[in-house]
Amino acid sequence: MDTQQLIQDTATKIFSDHCDKALLDRSESGEFASELWQQITANGFHQLGDAASGTTAADTYAFLKVCGRFAVPLPMSEIILGHSWGIGSLAPCAGLISIGRAHGDTAIQVPWGRRAARVFAVQAESLEVTVTDAPVLAQEDINMAGEARDSMAMAGQIQQIVLADDPFAQMALARTNLMAGTLQAVLDLGLQFAAEREQFGRSISKFQAIQHSLAVVAAEVAAAQRAADAGVDALGTDRFVAEVAASKARVGEAVGIVAEQVHQVHGAMGFTHEHRLHHFTRRLWAWRDEWGNEAYWQRVLGARLVALGADRVWNYIATRG
Repeated sequence: MDTQQLIQDTATKIFSDHCDKALLDRSESGEFASELWQQITANGFHQLGDAASGTTAADTYAFLKVCGRFAVPLPMSEIILGHSWGIGSLAPCAGLISIGRAHGDTAIQVPWGRRAARVFAVQAESLEVTVTDAPVLAQEDINMAGEARDSMAMAGQIQQIVLADDPFAQMALARTNLMAGTLQAVLDLGLQFAAEREQFGRSISKFQAIQHSLAVVAAEVAAAQRAADAGVDALGTDRFVAEVAASKARVGEAVGIVAEQVHQVHGAMGFTHEHRLHHFTRRLWAWRDEWGNEAYWQRVLGARLVALGADRVWNYIATRG
């Protein structure tokens, strides 16, 4: 068994045991998932991507897909990327690491900033990242999915580090892979519900309209998976930002289609708080806007293609050269 498959299987087992609806409900009420965090650190998942761990960036993003499938209520992309960003530049951090968007002297939309021991502030179109080990809570907030999204004053000793790959794009790629995993979970919920729900004496999965809806969803999920993988494949290359732009925009488009179709399959039941579906679709709707929505990344991609000139665009799109 290769390393990536081992990571995915281990994560699946842990999240299957811990990430139930009760945990997600408590998390959205403001409770930090301490027991799950202990499991994460005990198994070393917070150190994925570290060269000393024997894992790669591809392993990291594959793990994030699993996190998306279970709607893990921890800022795993921020924890993992923040840990890898600090290696060689900063002292080790034993506590929670999180990442937000730079806004003056504040980092905004910081997942679980209220619990963070180290906070990074990222600015679009810059390789430089601001970091502090003494963040001060300025305001508690949540996103559409009820996930903690706080504003943190960058207090104490502030440092600047420079990364090789665009940090804003790295965060967008992390959200893209989380969404790809969550889209798969939404498809699975739709298939399960259609197989179990009966109308007029037979499973609704036998109705042509339901089959068509689920086929559309399956196609969108497959496209999202490939788009997410393309962004990962471009890490460390000069195509990275352009590939992330295409990936984040494409997966964001899939979110709207998949959420709509699967909610229609579930009918009114899918909109109830008692059902699990909303935990996944609300995260999809929230994440598609974080670290650049479709319009933002479409503008980025369009500007890069225009800059190439008409004679070079097709070769750029059709090849990896």
